Amino acid sequence: MLGFAIVCAVSAAAWIYLVAAHGGYWLTSQRLPGARPVPPWQTGAGPWPAVTAVVPARNEADMLPATLPALLGQDYPGEFRVVLVDDRSDDGTAGIAAGLAARSAGDGGAPLTVLAGQPRPDGWAGKVWAMAQGAAAAAAEAPEYLLFTDADIAWAPGALRAIVAAATGDDRAVVSQMALLRAETAWERVIVPAFVYFFAQLYPFRRVNSPASKTAAGAGGCMLVAAAALEKAGGLERIRGALIDDVALATLLKRDGNRCWLGLTTDVRSARPYPRLAALWHMIARSAYTQLRYSPALLAGTIIGLLLLYAAPPAGVIAWLAAPGGAAATAAGVAGLTGWALMTVSFLPMLRLYRLSPLRAPALPLIAVLYAAMTADSARRHYAGRAVSWRGRAAERV
Repeated sequence: MLGFAIVCAVSAAAWIYLVAAHGGYWLTSQRLPGARPVPPWQTGAGPWPAVTAVVPARNEADMLPATLPALLGQDYPGEFRVVLVDDRSDDGTAGIAAGLAARSAGDGGAPLTVLAGQPRPDGWAGKVWAMAQGAAAAAAEAPEYLLFTDADIAWAPGALRAIVAAATGDDRAVVSQMALLRAETAWERVIVPAFVYFFAQLYPFRRVNSPASKTAAGAGGCMLVAAAALEKAGGLERIRGALIDDVALATLLKRDGNRCWLGLTTDVRSARPYPRLAALWHMIARSAYTQLRYSPALLAGTIIGLLLLYAAPPAGVIAWLAAPGGAAATAAGVAGLTGWALMTVSFLPMLRLYRLSPLRAPALPLIAVLYAAMTADSARRHYAGRAVSWRGRAAERV
């Protein structure tokens, strides 16, 4: 019991650090920075920057009717175009996109180019190859910004205007917003807020946004990138094999000396449903081991860390209640209760963002154990030869 009490004390100390000094990762206050100073085009003194959105799409016929019209209909005062790269879909994605574009054009929507994706060269990840083809096509119009977004992302009418104003006014080469994921089904409500919470714990947004910090990350559903900065950094070819492309792209640009920003929003939302646990499990397991660089040591450390941080505190409380009276049991219980209380409090802002009951917060340890199982399964899939995929396109096994 003494050893267990020490484990609970270590966990409690870790939670004190995380809540007090880990970049405020658990807060949801990182929203678009204000424009300082106000760019001239916002006062009518000049044109807004030209922007081209690049949308990689593979078998997205179901998603596009729910998302593409809003992207094409953005309330943006400057020149805005969209390039959709159809990555060899077999469900009529290109035809659906063209039809939606024709209807949008009649209402004054942005012009859309549907680009037929070419076979993927060796060494390229599927999504990055589609992004590179879209960026190459956009270069003909020489836009000042590229907007990398996904086919399942729904944009509020003024979202593009706000993100461009933030990038120019705050001198950021990358401005990325974590899309609000769908949390409607029972399993989505369990898994999704924790997914964003764990991501922020791994990449605290305040540290991402600080030029003094080396931490870099992005959210692939909404990444506004200065075209000149991307070209100077070597272009998308520099991250051609990246399976977690958003983090890789943000890291590339920040290491090249650019200012980056990542935050939360409710104006950019993912429309993709994950109605069953199996779909959510696959979403996480397909890239978890990739995030750990296929390292068994990092895998073991991650699982042990998750259990130490999240499982040990409630286990200490249970042990205290089961065997009260002993000094070691009391120490384990008090430390466990401290850690459990801190993690519960830290989860509340994320639940509030997703408009979910705060009564869900104490269950975070169970969700973390579920994530540990998904991470272990990600490694199992890798060694079983089940390659990571983007929308059904297998990636090269590393």
